[in-house]
Parts: sequence; structure tokens; C-alpha cells
Amino acid sequence: MIRAVINGTKDLIGILIFLVFIILFLFNTQVMDYFGLVISDKWLNVNAIFISILLEAVPFVLLGVFVSALIQSFVAEEVLQKVLPKNAYLGLVPAALLGAIFPVCECAIIPVVRRLIKKGMPLQFGVVLLMSAPILNPIVAASTYYAFRQDISILYFRMGLGFLLSIFIGFIMFQMFGNSNQLRWTKEELIGRTRMEPSMKKNKWKQTFYHASDEFFDVGKYLIIGAFLASIVNGSLDRNILASLTTNEAGATGIMMGLAFILSLCSEADAFVASSFSNHFSSTSLLAFLVYGPMLDLKNTLLYLAYFKTKFVFFLLVTITAITYCSILLVDLFLI
Repeated sequence: MIRAVINGTKDLIGILIFLVFIILFLFNTQVMDYFGLVISDKWLNVNAIFISILLEAVPFVLLGVFVSALIQSFVAEEVLQKVLPKNAYLGLVPAALLGAIFPVCECAIIPVVRRLIKKGMPLQFGVVLLMSAPILNPIVAASTYYAFRQDISILYFRMGLGFLLSIFIGFIMFQMFGNSNQLRWTKEELIGRTRMEPSMKKNKWKQTFYHASDEFFDVGKYLIIGAFLASIVNGSLDRNILASLTTNEAGATGIMMGLAFILSLCSEADAFVASSFSNHFSSTSLLAFLVYGPMLDLKNTLLYLAYFKTKFVFFLLVTITAITYCSILLVDLFLI
């Protein structure tokens, strides 16, 4: 009874905060005029960036948590075990190809992969899917094509590197952690979760929407915090200063990777932002932006930390950064 009251209070607070957010978004000018508030242009810019990041990410997060809920309700562990490759290494390639059919960004794929791992997917396959889906999915391919029609090789290199690096990162993480459990489990999950679920098991669709709403509020708080931090840093950046620091290809690649991390753009839209840097940065550094950002940025780092153990996340971040940086420089040396 006490647990139900606590959970109900949390849900109510979440709904009230969401309503306040909607009111401030739709009527921010009227609210400021009513209270006589004067906000600087810098903070208005931060607000605009924050809203744009959320508007980009929320539809795909909704899609991701709904797919996750469908997996929870309709996919049995036994079915997943039958269709997954038995070989820990040969299965990395199908896992990367599976990423090409998920039309979701880097935020939305995290709850999907977490649910699949809970259902029995090996850890290394989950890592490959985390890396590949935000780059290889058809929406990203189409947006990259339209953004770089003048240099279509960017599309080919982005897709190719996304495929190869996702497999390589999954391989390395398997060497480090094997198929050990690296998920964070909530107290409710450890003790068997709610006692309300038996009443819903007869209706799988009702159970699906319950899980989707529960997971959306769980993911949403980390998304909002990450978007807010990214908008503050983003609002303080001066692109001209960044461009002046690119004295060599290695430096330009590092700067664009850092920029991709900070901006925290949705992978379905980042190609258009990358193309706006074409006059200041080389094709190689733009490629670094397009490959690194979908795998790792500020907002999905918080999601990684929320759903996976800290040690695992630390090694994953280091692995993604080192492998992406070295591979981009090799591409620049031998292919571009």
C-alpha cells in the first residue's frame, strides 16, 4: 500500500512537471510578461536549443520505448534464444545488420537493447546493436544523402564505418566482459517487480502500454537532464573559435568528435548540421562528427549510466572514442 502511494506520488509529480514544461513552452512570452521577467538573449538561445533537442529526440524515444514494451509483452525468452546465433563471434555481423532495420536514434535504441538483454540477448550483440542502429538505419541514410549530395562518398564512408566499427566495438567489449550481466537492476526488478502485473497478463496490449509509459518516464528524466546540459554548453560555443583551432587533421577530427558529443544531436538530423561546417572543416573531420555522435553523446551517456554498470560504461566510452578517432585518421591517410 505504501509503495503504491509512493509510486502514485512520483507519477503525479512527473505529470505536473510535464504540464509546467508544456505551459512554459507554449506561453513563455506571456509568463515572462506577467511576472515582469527579463531574460538575456544567451539564455533564450539556450532555451531554444534545449527545446529543439527535446523535440528531435522525444518522438524517437516514444518509438523506442514502445518497441521495448512490445518485446517485453510479446517476445518470449525461448523464442529469442532460438533465433539468436549461437556463436559469440559470428553473431556480431547479423547483430550489426539488425541495426539497419531499426528506424530509431541513439536515445531510442537504448531501452530496446536493455529489454533484449534482459530477455536473453548476449551482451556483445546488444553493444553492436547500440552502435549500429543509430547510424545504419534507413532514415539516417536518407538524411545523410540529402545533406551531402555534393559529396556522396560521405554517405558511403559513414555507413561503412558504422557497420565495421560497431562489430569491432562489440568484439572488444566481449573480450573485456564476456557475456556477464552489466545491466543495472532496480529494486522492484530484483524482488520480482509489481504485484499488479498478474491482473494485466490476460491483456498483452494493456501490459504493453503500461510498460511503455513506465519506461518513457524512466528514460525521459535522463533525456531532459542530458538535453539541458547539452544546451548550456552548446549555447556557449563559438564556431569561429573552434574553426581557428583546426591546425591539422588530427586536431580537427578531435574537435568535431568533441562537438558531436556536446551538441547531442539526433542521428536522423545531424547530417544537416555537419554539412553547415563544410566551409570550415575537412570531409574527414565531418565524417568523425557523423560516426562518433550517434554512438556517443552527452545525453545518451547519461542513459548508459542509468541502465548499465559504471565500469562497463567507462570502458565503452573509452573504446568508442579511441577506435573512432584512430579509424577516422586511417581513413584520411589511406582512403580520402
